[in-house]
Amino acid sequence: MKVSEQFKSTIKAYLDNMAAVDSLFAPVYQKPTKNIDNCITYILNQVKKSGCCGFSDDEIFGMALHYYQEDNIEVGSPLKCNVVVNHHVELSEEEKKAAREAAIKKLQEEELAKLKKRQQAKRENNTEVQTQLTLF
Repeated sequence: MKVSEQFKSTIKAYLDNMAAVDSLFAPVYQKPTKNIDNCITYILNQVKKSGCCGFSDDEIFGMALHYYQEDNIEVGSPLKCNVVVNHHVELSEEEKKAAREAAIKKLQEEELAKLKKRQQAKRENNTEVQTQLTLF
């Protein structure tokens, strides 16, 4: 199963917080037969069964809670899919710097390609003019 780490970490952070604030959920969350990967698989299979493409945070978090609260739950088979998380992702300074450098490099390469294309077009035009014969 290939799921975005952002989706997985968002679900895990929610469950960790619930275990910290809800003393009844904390022991349920610690069950040795339960894990975050199976929880994600369960959520994805439930989403697939529903046929819907968009869910609120509360619906997804509810599925995660349900997975941990039920002992005899069918997880389903792992799915290959893309998950979009609508949460703001905060980049570190290093990640921001790397993204900026990559964007600048890409822009430089695009501009260089444009210049080379213009120069090539000028050369082709000049060679056409020189090869034309005149009678005068």
